[in-house]
Amino acid sequence: MTNSPHKERTTRRYDSQILAHATIMMVDDEPITMEMVRIYLNDFGYRNFVLVEDSATALHVLEKTNPDLLLLDLFMPQVSGFDILTTIRALPKFKHLPIIILTGSTDPGDKLQALDLGATDFLGKPVDPSELGLRIRNTLAAKAYMDRLAFYDPQTSLPNRQMFLERFDWTLQKAKRYQEQLALLNISLDNLDKVNATIGHRGADEVLNQIARRIEGVVRNSDILTLDHGNDVSEMMLFRTEGSTFSLLLDRIHDVKGAATVAERILRTVREPMQVEGSEIFLRANIGIATFPAESDDRDTLLRLASSAKDYGKNKGGDCFHFSSAAINSLYEKRRSIESRLRNALHNDEFTLCYQPQLDILTNTIKGVEVLLRWKDRDGTFVPPEEFVPVAEETGLIIPIGEWILKKAFSQLSEWHNSGSTRITMSVNLSTRQFVDYDFFTLVRDSVEHSNVDPRYLILEITETLLMADIKHTRGLLQEFKDMGIRLSVDDFGTGYSSLSYLCELPVDELKIDRSFIAGIPDNPGKCSVVSTILMLAHSLRLQTVAEGVETRKQLSFLQDNMCHMYQGYLHSKPLDGAELRALLLPEDE
Repeated sequence: MTNSPHKERTTRRYDSQILAHATIMMVDDEPITMEMVRIYLNDFGYRNFVLVEDSATALHVLEKTNPDLLLLDLFMPQVSGFDILTTIRALPKFKHLPIIILTGSTDPGDKLQALDLGATDFLGKPVDPSELGLRIRNTLAAKAYMDRLAFYDPQTSLPNRQMFLERFDWTLQKAKRYQEQLALLNISLDNLDKVNATIGHRGADEVLNQIARRIEGVVRNSDILTLDHGNDVSEMMLFRTEGSTFSLLLDRIHDVKGAATVAERILRTVREPMQVEGSEIFLRANIGIATFPAESDDRDTLLRLASSAKDYGKNKGGDCFHFSSAAINSLYEKRRSIESRLRNALHNDEFTLCYQPQLDILTNTIKGVEVLLRWKDRDGTFVPPEEFVPVAEETGLIIPIGEWILKKAFSQLSEWHNSGSTRITMSVNLSTRQFVDYDFFTLVRDSVEHSNVDPRYLILEITETLLMADIKHTRGLLQEFKDMGIRLSVDDFGTGYSSLSYLCELPVDELKIDRSFIAGIPDNPGKCSVVSTILMLAHSLRLQTVAEGVETRKQLSFLQDNMCHMYQGYLHSKPLDGAELRALLLPEDE
């Protein structure tokens, strides 16, 4: 059977990539020679070089960088090229690594000895640039062809089981050396044999190719594995290991949540129907996940754990992922349960709002409230916000939930005002998902108009991180809210970005000091210094200040001495429902 257009494109792309992006390592005790060779090869389009002057470190660098080709001098102090060549060929991983000898020796015996030890080619110094470029190109092209035959699945053009095992070994050793985390995903397709019986081998092959491309798309487009430190990014490597089974290595992950998110995306993309041979095909996948170092530091054990977790999920009904660790798996079972229940919570009217009073710090009178969301599950128990809000964020359910909060809260404030209660302000927290939603401004505007609330008494709370995500978009959107008359508050101030320039650039009105700082005053000098600095900064910028989580008289006294404007916390009151708060605003009505 002839190759499909996709396979031909993949083959050409692989050949061009291996030549253009090849990593070339040079070991030579003469740095000038290496620099000249690098300049020569730059002219041929090569850009990735590893230069090693100290031959004693060559093997260590080789293990770390895993180059595509090695240029090796023979006569060097400490460790000779002959010794390096002998050691490399004894290592299974580098048994077939192309090694071109570059040496000033004219002794034919040296050439024969090097070739006998496993050198791929031999060039004398001074080297001719054109000949060097041609030899390297041909060597890499031959390597690409042999790699494709030995290490790539002819059906999907993905790396095969042999390459997977070699890469897994290397990745695992690197993770151990640099104390990194990694995850292995064992991905199995259900009912591929039935597809084969229904539409034939050619159709089943096309189904397999489409699934491979879909999973590749998840790997290529996933943005959830960027690490929190530096510019390092996790690497994802997909393999077809057998029949209807794929393996995915997630290298340098920050935590296991990233692996779970990738697994969920793969499950979703596999579920989507496909048209093949005139038939609509539906498939499901099962995914088992094993992690290093949490579960094992042994390759075969991790393979077994991932496979067992996959089989466990399949026996429970399939179309799911499972961690092999009981503790981690329990965590994600709980998360999936919350997501399932959360999807019906709005429809079942399970959400309620309560209100945290905000008081003038000098008069101790209520000047405003912060809106808080509460979820009373079907069994009558309250689900803690720290458990369900992150799930709502991740799934996008925060958009309809946030819409409900705005409409409900604005209507409540309008009702209080119309009943003759003191005209207090109302603060509503915004999530990142809401803030970047294209229709969010329209939603706020429509909610204000529908509730007939005075926007001058509304405050939208945004975190520092959210503010800085896209400063141009943020400035424009905030100004639109300001033009409506809505005030803007920076929530949890002091816990996000250290740069304060945005306070001058963005039209904010208020800073809320995070409870983590308030909890330490007045006994913790460091936190006292932070709080007093924030208050001084706010006063200089003419911003309102609100202290969160005030629980003691000593904390309140410190805030009064440092001229904070308002406070909220259990010292005055726990969060209240609408009727309880109205009773505080209009006690004579009760």
